[in-house]
Amino acid sequence: MKPSTSSAQFVGQSTADDLMDDWVFFSTESAVSQGLEDSRDDQEAEDKGRFKDKLVSAWNSVKYGQFFFCQRLKISDVVSRPACPLYFLKVNSYRFSLSGWTLKQKSKFSKRSPVFMLGKSYELKDEVDQQHFRWCFASLLWFTYRRGFRPLPGSSLTTDSGWGCVLRSSQMLLAQGLLLHLMSPGCTWSGNQRVVKDDMDLMHSVNDGFSSSERESKRSRHLSWGSILDRPVESTHRRILRWFADNPTAPFGIHRLVELGKSSGKKAGDWYGPSIAAHILRKAVEAAVVDLPNLVVYVAQDCTIYLQDVRKLCERPLPQHWKSVLILVPVRLGGQDLNPSYITSVKKLLMLECCIGIIGGKPKHSLFFVGFQDDHLLYLDPHYCQPTVDVTNNFPLESFHCKNPRKMPFSRMDPSCTIGFYAKGQMEFESLCASVNEAVSASAETYPMFIFEEGKTREEARANTPTHSVTFLQRKTQLGRVDTNNSMDEFVLL
Repeated sequence: MKPSTSSAQFVGQSTADDLMDDWVFFSTESAVSQGLEDSRDDQEAEDKGRFKDKLVSAWNSVKYGQFFFCQRLKISDVVSRPACPLYFLKVNSYRFSLSGWTLKQKSKFSKRSPVFMLGKSYELKDEVDQQHFRWCFASLLWFTYRRGFRPLPGSSLTTDSGWGCVLRSSQMLLAQGLLLHLMSPGCTWSGNQRVVKDDMDLMHSVNDGFSSSERESKRSRHLSWGSILDRPVESTHRRILRWFADNPTAPFGIHRLVELGKSSGKKAGDWYGPSIAAHILRKAVEAAVVDLPNLVVYVAQDCTIYLQDVRKLCERPLPQHWKSVLILVPVRLGGQDLNPSYITSVKKLLMLECCIGIIGGKPKHSLFFVGFQDDHLLYLDPHYCQPTVDVTNNFPLESFHCKNPRKMPFSRMDPSCTIGFYAKGQMEFESLCASVNEAVSASAETYPMFIFEEGKTREEARANTPTHSVTFLQRKTQLGRVDTNNSMDEFVLL
């Protein structure tokens, strides 16, 4: 049967994460596949590698509801061969059109259970809470793979697709801390308020208990609250995004993070773990003292937050006697798999307003966790390759915000992660210590995932050394050492 010239067929049993290992081409002209097989020189091998990158980008574009292709894909776009339409792609059990229609994968949300996200709870059976949740989720800053930027330090790479997802997740965590540091609590991105359609599949519809007039009154009050977003707030929003731009001058851009990773033995194209990423963020904020003179970053050592070290970092002469602090805690919550005993503590941490998210993921796949519903984590995914945005002028904001909330089971969470917290002042820091300590001590089956200790680290020299090779696991029956070099700390990605 002759294949259609306007469709691409995705078939197979594997998951999207196996895309690079499971792609096959079918064409009405056998010369295409034969030509690829006959390619022997280095240039053609490099061209095929670029073609793979384009396929990965295309998959992620479809996965996140973007246009797949506007025209039929040509082999001549990638390989120096006669133009020949590519009709079929074998990747998973999906079917797409090459003519530009949209496919969205939606996570299912229950109306019977609240959603918790970064210290806030939302009752989805309440229409106003639904809208509030969508606005707050869409207001989170979303950093993804980008392509077409200037070559990264020490390389010719102009994209981080396939290897930079941990750095992008780290950018999202830092950005959330900066939003709390520089903007008023409760501010949402004004652009997303124009989007009112439901991007969630909601199950178990029930009566919310409000009459139509009461519901309309609540909606009106909420919408008027959103009108407080003014030009100074929008200006701060854009200023933060410029700090994460994909150019060498941005203090938290991919170029800067790669440059700072060199001291940890990393280079562009390498895979970064959550622990190394935490230390890269610390160095980046230290170097941005002109932009952020009142903010410091503390990275916990061996699953311990040393209070004297934090206070020494934050204290300064009057009248402003305390700097705001981001506390990053690299942990490993199990051996090769997540220890289920820690799930309760992870939930409790995500219910705290001082928590700014988790740099983590599932095996072979970095994600930024921001909340949960029941036994599923809520996350932002950096695995979508977008063109680089020029931020020198009045640039568009839409590509830095995601309107589609997604979930995954806790059971799929990789045990290696970095948890982030923010305290604006000394009182907030003391409150953070009390609430976080209670949350991590929630499980009776394990020791806390990390601890607070008075005093300072015994090896102050380690303050500048990433603890990515060995992490301590604290359990009721043992205190063991686990080599994490081949785990999530060294991501194996798409």
